[in-house]
Amino acid sequence: MLTEKLISIVVACYRDADNVREMYRRLTEVLAQVTPHYEIIFVNDNSPDNAEEILLEIAGRDQRVTVISHSRNFGSQMAFTSGMQQSVGAAVILMDGDLQDPPETIPVLIAEWNKGFDVVYGVREKRRENPLMGAARKLFYRLYRRLSYIDVPVDAGDFSVMSRRVVDAMLLMPERDRFLRGLRSWVGFRQTGVPYVRAARFAGESTNSLLENVRWAKRGIFSFSYRPLELISLMTLMVTFLAAAAIVVYFVLYFVIPNAPRGYLTLLVAVLLLGAVQLFSLSIIAEYLGRMFEEVKQRPQFIVRSIANDHRLEE
Repeated sequence: MLTEKLISIVVACYRDADNVREMYRRLTEVLAQVTPHYEIIFVNDNSPDNAEEILLEIAGRDQRVTVISHSRNFGSQMAFTSGMQQSVGAAVILMDGDLQDPPETIPVLIAEWNKGFDVVYGVREKRRENPLMGAARKLFYRLYRRLSYIDVPVDAGDFSVMSRRVVDAMLLMPERDRFLRGLRSWVGFRQTGVPYVRAARFAGESTNSLLENVRWAKRGIFSFSYRPLELISLMTLMVTFLAAAAIVVYFVLYFVIPNAPRGYLTLLVAVLLLGAVQLFSLSIIAEYLGRMFEEVKQRPQFIVRSIANDHRLEE
């Protein structure tokens, strides 16, 4: 029976067929220590493996498990959004389906939430991955915090517990290019972090390539920062000063040193410099225009193909 103390756990699944059984086992063991009132929402983001078959089998045995299946792969941020819309709990926990975010951390998150915090996010104190990739991630989070116009905690991913009013506020935001950890910071309310060690993927291979991580970083920066546009103005100012200085220098050299370098090489350097600045500026503008293009089309954020154990129908 649904109560005001119900906790909803949203698990985004893609290529996680080998992980979902273990995820379910560990979640139920941990939640049994926290509360008897919970629901687990697995969002199958059109996984190409047999994850949906396994999830439906689990849902058939446990009515507290809801399985949402999307019509195609919409990405983890839309999977989480889909689960958040489906959730009915007073608190909602977001988790990836690869078990890198350990369910055993949930009691600590809930304990902080019970103290009155609206958002308790996990801070990746340490993660088992390639040291070079780890250093790149740390650099991104610190760069992102400096560039963003909101206060974004460093080393904090989607793994978090959020109160119902935070979830409802985030669901009011209609954008398609979603960066949930940024939206979570944008809504405000009382927030705190809990350090934890992020484990290696339980089974299977990561779906995040280097290119995908770069796209992910650009999504965060261009969604919550105007600094790249301000950089264009700064570069324009710098080039203007350089051009003015060059004019003065060449004017002096013309009269003082008649044999000073001039001609084709000077022209080539100037053209290459201006061309590089223009192309870089256009690439920044293109990033913002591309995101605007997606938003103005007003397409659905995701499409649900089926739902097993739909508890919203019980309300």
